[in-house]
Amino acid sequence: MPEPGDGPVHSARIYKLAKDSAVKARTQAINQLKAVLVIADPALREQLSSLGNRELFRTCARLGLSGGGGDEDAVAQAAHLTLRMLAQRVEQLTGQIDELNQRLTRLVERHAPQLLEPVGIGPDSAVTLLITMGDNAERLNTEASFAALCGVSPVEYSSGRRRIRRLNYGGDRQANAALHRIVFTRLRHDPRTQAYYERRTQEGKTRREIIRCLKRYAAREVFNLVKPVPRTPAL
Repeated sequence: MPEPGDGPVHSARIYKLAKDSAVKARTQAINQLKAVLVIADPALREQLSSLGNRELFRTCARLGLSGGGGDEDAVAQAAHLTLRMLAQRVEQLTGQIDELNQRLTRLVERHAPQLLEPVGIGPDSAVTLLITMGDNAERLNTEASFAALCGVSPVEYSSGRRRIRRLNYGGDRQANAALHRIVFTRLRHDPRTQAYYERRTQEGKTRREIIRCLKRYAAREVFNLVKPVPRTPAL
């Protein structure tokens, strides 16, 4: 699937750009809505305070204007109108995000369904990693190069007395975050990953070191699923 500049990776890049923008705008609208609630009329604030987010947005999106022509009524109308507009914006953006998620999921299912089979790899993480590979296809000759690109390859560090390995703080941060999500999903739901974590903990490894190793393994798995390393024929 990773083909720079065109094909499914380019489609995924465009969809993800739109989705990321919509997610950012929705978060901003939600924060603004809740900021308005803080300074709204106490009676309205009490009416809405017990609602969960989904019901809160639905209720605010249907608020009407009320009151007469006094200053207090004008403030109440401003609060109602602003809450209604922000809530409608949240609902509209949520619909866009849902549609883009569906398109991204179908794209992965059509062009790289093998990525969705392992535990912990969802459509969003799969798309992020596919885009990273597609944007850097000429650099990815080995799974080690992909790990370095994602910032999960070990970095040698010397304190003067001993040499240790530390986290790599370089690389593509979105790809790194996708591998991070995969690892933490597996730590919650995958018995093999949980057993590995317990074994390495008993060996004296820190949580940070274990997470680094798990992210490195996940990068290798993704690379081999999408772009298998050619094998040298046996002599």
